[in-house]
Order: sequence, then C-alpha cells, then structure tokens
Amino acid sequence: MKNQDVNDQLPDIDEALGFATQSIRGGSFRSDMREHSEALYLTSSFVYDSAAQAQAVFAGDEPGNVYSRYTNPSVQMFEERMAILEAGGMEDIIGCATSSGMAAILGSCMALLKSGDHVICSRNVFGTTFTIFAKYFEKFGVKTTFVDLTNYQQWQEAMTPETRLLFLETPSNPLSDVADIQRLADIAHNTYNKSALLMVDNCFCTPALQKPLLFGADLIIHSATKYIDGQGRCLGGMVVGRKELVNEVHLWQRAAGATLSAFNAWVLFKGLETLSIRMEGHCRNATALAKWLDEHPAVDKVHYSGLSSHRGHELAKKQQSAFGGVLAFEVKGGRASAWKVIDSVTIMSRTANLGDTRTTITHPATTTHCRLTDDDKQRSGITEGLVRVAVGLEDIEDLKRDIDKGLQQLR
Repeated sequence: MKNQDVNDQLPDIDEALGFATQSIRGGSFRSDMREHSEALYLTSSFVYDSAAQAQAVFAGDEPGNVYSRYTNPSVQMFEERMAILEAGGMEDIIGCATSSGMAAILGSCMALLKSGDHVICSRNVFGTTFTIFAKYFEKFGVKTTFVDLTNYQQWQEAMTPETRLLFLETPSNPLSDVADIQRLADIAHNTYNKSALLMVDNCFCTPALQKPLLFGADLIIHSATKYIDGQGRCLGGMVVGRKELVNEVHLWQRAAGATLSAFNAWVLFKGLETLSIRMEGHCRNATALAKWLDEHPAVDKVHYSGLSSHRGHELAKKQQSAFGGVLAFEVKGGRASAWKVIDSVTIMSRTANLGDTRTTITHPATTTHCRLTDDDKQRSGITEGLVRVAVGLEDIEDLKRDIDKGLQQLR
C-alpha cells in the first residue's frame, strides 16, 4: 500500500454473506504486491512523497497512515473485520483495537466517562474487571454500584441521574449466568436522562454465537486474547460500537498509547478465519462434557447454560446461537477437593486463560477471582469447591477420562 488509507481499499462486504465467509474475507485488502494472505505491516511510521503530502495526511485532509500508535494497516484490517462480524448488518459500526481486553475496558471508560459519573456493574464479572471499577475508577471520581447480574430490580433501583454506563458479561465468568441484554438496554436508555450506555463483554460467546448490538447494547468489549486468537498466542482487545462512541475511544488511545501491535493484530486477524468452525467444536465438546459431569456422582452441580436445568437456558437459546465452551462445576470438600481434581489432570492445562484449542482448568477462587473479598466471592457464587473448565478441541472421550481421574478420588 502506498501512502493510502487502508479503509479506501477495504472491499464492500455483502451483508447477505454468511458469518464464516465474513470472518475469512471481511476487512481484507491487498497491497500493490498483490499478496493472497494479508500482509503484516511491521513499521513504526510511514513515508510521504512530499512535505505537502505529509502535511495533508497529518491534518486529515488526505487519507493515509501517520504512526503505528494509532494508524497501522494490519490493525485497521482487524478492526474492520471485527466490526463487520459484530454489526450483524447494522450501519455505522466500527472497531478500536487495544493492547488487551482490560485496555479495551479502560479506554472506553476513560473516553466516555468523567468525574461525577456513575457506573452500574454486574458483580458477576472477571476479577480484574471488578477491581478496575471498584478500586481505580473511584480515584478519579467515578462511582460504581455492583448488582447481581440477573436481578433486574437491582439494576433499575441503582440508576441515578448521574448513571452513564451499565457494564456486564453475558454469559458470566465462570458460572455462565445469562443476562437479558434487551431488558438492560431498556433500563439504560429509558431511565432519567436516557443517556446511559450499555456495554457488554462478549468474550465468552464471540460474534459467532452472540451479537449484543442487535439486542440494544451500545458497545461490545472483547479480550481478543481468548477465542478471537483461539490458540493462546498473544494478547489483544477490541471495542466495537457506534461510530460516534468508538471514535472517542480512538482519540483517547491516540493520546494514551494503549495500542495493539501490528504483529498481534495480524495474528488475531488470521485467527478470525477459523473462528466459526472452532466455536462449533468448543460448543459441541462443552455440551458433551457438561452433560457427562451433570450425571457424575462426585459432582454436586454443573454451571453451563446448555443444560436445560440451568436457570439461563431459555434466555441463552434466545440470545445465542449456541452455548459456548466454558463450564464450571462444584465438588464437595471445598478447596482441597477442587485442587485434587485439578492436580490430577494430565491432558488439560492448569492455567487461567481460556478460549484455546487446548482445554484449560482452573480454580476461580484462588486465580481469576482471587482479589475479591470473601463476601464478594460469596455474593458472586465463587465457592471454594468450584472448578472452571474452558473446553478445547481435543477428543471428548480423552477429556472425560482426564478429569475422571480426579473425580474418582473424591468418591
């Protein structure tokens, strides 16, 4: 590409194309070299034909790239493809790539909130997400009220004239609780000054399974480190939403520098090519494992919305095309029993990351949610006997045998 804005070369994507086609073709462009696989632009800056052209590009009067902190073709292709996948045909939806999922949350809040604003956040969120709202934003005068994810009366009663943002994960980590996105969008958009925004962390489902914008959400957050990459190779984040909102995040990022590297963007962009088929495999394996665990005599309870017994099952069927690849289960005996199960596996990886082709297993109370107080853990349902499994793409019978070794020791 020669001193030209990547967006000028992005092809128009037919909205009628299927998701798998869009995840492979959307947002791509070829440079003058005519490469088939999208090029990786490892450069910090870009050159111009003249001083006048440089002035025009810097001023925004002529399309072009300036500096990879905020304009890089590899990053822009990733942003464009994610926007296409999340938009579901909606217009004026754009993306902003960030260095991690937490950077996506930070950038969105820094760009759209100010001192004196109020946030309502589900307490059923990733532990670090809970921490950034509970501890750090308060230092800058942004107050947060935490509510139960599916208690809509609490959401409504927590609204104030200063409420600017409602934040949630659905399905939640790690209990797979499912929130009614449309209902929360109505609360955000129809209370007091009607200016509150609904932000949904769509990490567990990805746009392959759920499109929150179609249910009224204003912004989507991703830890692209998870299923978007799919192989545990790199970090990345993404914000997707209406152009006027995400443009503000872009401006913040331009100043703050929470930038996604071109290399990571390229890895994540290529990961999207297999997202559809990978999510099918994750869901198939997770459903099979959840049903097997649900009948296991050593397991007290299984948390997976794909089970008809799960309280969010019917809502998940409405909002999602499938039930995801993450489940959790509880065993008697607290931490000692949970650790015994985790320590017995030989195939599953003992790590807190998820969304990998490799199945991972962890103890949320002492890893992902370890910074929560005991009271907050109790309110969030994070018991000492809880084990989370992010089901990968291995042979399902191997996974059953692997986890059964530990469960047999509890009987």
